[in-house]
Amino acid sequence: MENAGESVKSDENGEQPEKKFAALEEKERESKPCQQESPSSPICDGPKECVKFVVIHNKNKYDVEFPIDETIAKLKLHLQNLLGVPQSLQKVMYKGLAKDEKLLREIGITAGVKVMVVGSKLDDVLAVSTPNTQPASEEKTQSSSKEPLCKQKNHKKIVDRGVPEDVMPGILNTKEPLPPFPLCGMLNKSGGKVRLTFKLELDQLWIGSKERTEKIPMSTIKSIISEPIDGHEEYHIMGIQMGTTEASRYWFYWVPAQYIDSIKDAVLGPWEA
Repeated sequence: MENAGESVKSDENGEQPEKKFAALEEKERESKPCQQESPSSPICDGPKECVKFVVIHNKNKYDVEFPIDETIAKLKLHLQNLLGVPQSLQKVMYKGLAKDEKLLREIGITAGVKVMVVGSKLDDVLAVSTPNTQPASEEKTQSSSKEPLCKQKNHKKIVDRGVPEDVMPGILNTKEPLPPFPLCGMLNKSGGKVRLTFKLELDQLWIGSKERTEKIPMSTIKSIISEPIDGHEEYHIMGIQMGTTEASRYWFYWVPAQYIDSIKDAVLGPWEA
């Protein structure tokens, strides 16, 4: 009778079903990746520790789970299919620009944080066939000097320092909406770091530096001029004029070109920008 009972509990190969199903479940858990969007992404199996965080791209939010001891370069590869942005066009921002060779743990990514990704989809880049030269011509007529801004002495001393290491990436020949976070990594006329926050609900522009944050009503801004920086046309020098003379301008250096038109639209309105 005992032999008959044992034959009922075993399958045709002599294996007990409970043990077989447990083995299959264990195998499934070990082979399950963090995210299904990218087949090339690392998996959170064995000793790998994963972290869940939010990626923000073009005002869209994505829940991402990724090994905390993998590099930013591998994170970009994982995000390529999720966002539709090629790895080479992505810039990952978390407390500044994250370098490809850095680990997520090294730059301080923890559970629940928000990570910004900047970059245009390949279709958007290819769709831009010719640059819009009209704003540039308008800006030149507003300038009191025929010499480019980046060649003028007071601006050249800032530009000659080179592109700031943590400045947001600039993209040529495209227009992107203002992101839901501050534009950071730029420089002011003293060469100090500065960030711009557009509080549209308050009709204010916040100009933040290490020392203070100025809250300026957008209605008090008379005009905005900008010119691309020679040799780095993906960035602009931008002047925000508060009064009637050039002396009343706030100057910002290394402003990403793709945001220039959106800044003017937000502050001045599209009918005046």
